[in-house]
Amino acid sequence: MASSKDKRPTALLPWTLLRAGGRNGLAESETRDPIGLAVAALNRLASSEILDQLGLRKASERSVYRVTSAGFRTAGTVGRQFARAGKATRGQRVPAAASTGQFDLTPGEDEQMIADVVAEFAAEVVRPAASAANEECTAPEDLLKATLEIGLPILGVPEELGGIATERSAVTGVLVHEALAKGDMGLAVAALAPGAVATAISLYGTEEQQATYLPAFTGDEVPAAALALAEPTALYDALAPAATAERRDGRIVLNGVKSGVVRGADAELFVLSATFEGEARLFLVESRAEGITIESDPSMGLRAASLSRLLLDDVAVEEIALLGDAADHTACVRSSRLAWCALAVGTGQAVLDYVTPYVKERQAFGEPIAHRQSVAFMVANIAIELQGMRLVTWRAASRVAQGQDAAREIALARRLCSEHGMRIGLDGVQLLGGHGFVKEHPVERWYRDLRAIGVMEGAVLV
Repeated sequence: MASSKDKRPTALLPWTLLRAGGRNGLAESETRDPIGLAVAALNRLASSEILDQLGLRKASERSVYRVTSAGFRTAGTVGRQFARAGKATRGQRVPAAASTGQFDLTPGEDEQMIADVVAEFAAEVVRPAASAANEECTAPEDLLKATLEIGLPILGVPEELGGIATERSAVTGVLVHEALAKGDMGLAVAALAPGAVATAISLYGTEEQQATYLPAFTGDEVPAAALALAEPTALYDALAPAATAERRDGRIVLNGVKSGVVRGADAELFVLSATFEGEARLFLVESRAEGITIESDPSMGLRAASLSRLLLDDVAVEEIALLGDAADHTACVRSSRLAWCALAVGTGQAVLDYVTPYVKERQAFGEPIAHRQSVAFMVANIAIELQGMRLVTWRAASRVAQGQDAAREIALARRLCSEHGMRIGLDGVQLLGGHGFVKEHPVERWYRDLRAIGVMEGAVLV
């Protein structure tokens, strides 16, 4: 992968050396330049007190998400009002990326810059907080606020609507998902969930929907939000949801259960799927709606994402809730699967980077275990499989960004990442021997997180 490090002398300076700037104080040229935005965002983050707060709070002072089977009502618990605005006409859309006519998956300078910024954030902030977040089943509030400073919620939002996207951002999204997951997949999912909702509204929403909901995501107080596509039913098919929607007394009434809902207890807005008039469709549902219940949904992995179940019992919504058409629902499912592939690549890279020095340093029978062919070949296979996963994921993202049909490429990426991603996690645990089984090393957590690939639907989107 081509590197643009020589072209970015200031973006990756140590956090303490960056000062001033920020999204609210950007110059006109910076708002149109992703590189300027990334640098200014880091400047603002470094000058804030957030980094000083991260990791310093006692566990007893954190609001811990209790992993129990008890449910609780959310209707009326979140007071944000989304003010209706705009017209029910086609909203703003970012144009497709230009095609060079050549097979070249090298990220552009802007894409690489943003990915590098997120990668450093993942290494400096996300990775140190991952173990505690996993144990407490919640993402630190300070860390989530810090992700706003680097623009995660607005990566897929058009520039005209307050975001930074000047063209379809699937490639940038994949690079960001990969970089953040290298820090920790659970925290990555928690941090990226609001951006998934904002991106869905940007891609499929009407002018009214964009004017009503997107200002909340482009401001300083970004709401918790979740893209809820999965369901806890046997043989579940994301393209044919069991949840239903029907017209009743001039409104649309939703019934069903959605699972894998990120930070459901805190969410103020959901984009969820349901079968409506014989077609799978997307709906915008505010948590204030009557008939919504959130239950905790304890999971094997992704514990920092605070996964929940969303129960819909005659939830009545207005026409504005209907997001896009049936084709948009299909595109959303596929783009979400592509995002999960990127998360698998990032976590797989974390495994490879961790086990490689370990097997070189770990001594057995008077020599490093890396000298054993069985160990060396296992590490080599991880690297080979990981590179294949990365290339097919980037290829699919490139086609999505150019507005081309990527159904085949996304299906291939999902199959490859779900199969080999889990294998990479298993081999990582195996290479550490007894150390792979204990929580002293993060590989056991990465293994559990990688099991989500191929199982989870929704939650993230590129």
